[in-house]
Amino acid sequence: MIVAESDILKAGILIVDDQEVNVSLLEQLLREAGYTGVASTTNPYEVCALHRKNRYDLILLDLQMPGMEGFEVMEGLKTIDADGYLPVLVITAQPGHKLRALQAGAKDFISKPFDLIEVKTRIRNMLEVRLLYKTLENYNKVLEQTVQERTAELRESEARYRSLTELASDWYWEQDENGNFTKVSGPVLEMLGIRVDSLAGQTSRDSVAGWNESEREALQATIAARQPFLDFVFSRVNADGSQQKFQVSGEPMFNRACRFIGYRGIGVELTAK
Repeated sequence: MIVAESDILKAGILIVDDQEVNVSLLEQLLREAGYTGVASTTNPYEVCALHRKNRYDLILLDLQMPGMEGFEVMEGLKTIDADGYLPVLVITAQPGHKLRALQAGAKDFISKPFDLIEVKTRIRNMLEVRLLYKTLENYNKVLEQTVQERTAELRESEARYRSLTELASDWYWEQDENGNFTKVSGPVLEMLGIRVDSLAGQTSRDSVAGWNESEREALQATIAARQPFLDFVFSRVNADGSQQKFQVSGEPMFNRACRFIGYRGIGVELTAK
């Protein structure tokens, strides 16, 4: 990920120093280097309001100012940036203040008297990091939105699929790798005598009596071979002597690691049709 030079040069920069001479020097230095988004103030009380309005990419902040020192300004800035990133490059003539400033949230420091080459280098490096941070943040937001939209599309597609399935069949079913029903929709209990506990994900059969064993064995062999089946017909004879016929279609399901995880399909009762 690379930040364009043009983006760096048009970044928003605020210079905060109570000494006009320092402000003028830094403004001239930045403008000569090609920066176009430079603003300044000698009043530390204005900084938070200005940043809240303009959201600067970099704030050059003098630590020693009358009335309100730079450390107080940084505490105020922390309440503005919800992402926790404090885009502050402190200016100080006190070596002992450097570590304290970094601990307070500043990202880097410039020493007085100014070394102009060092100043330009530190400003550019910090801007590049800041813009990379913002680019990554925006990318993550777009990615999150895309995932949400895709999830909504998948849910809508699944709802349409289920709706069409219900129209074309009497029930929809899913089984796990052990043959237990994990999901059904439709009157499976009434038609097949199969109970499904949706909470536990377990199944039990009220009775297996009356099923045509040869048909059952053929279907079980197909499932054991992990093969799809279409319009498979099987039947059973009820206790009262009546006969029921059913038609089912199913396909095996596999996860991303290509491990078999069960079957899903649809079924209809042919007797009523």
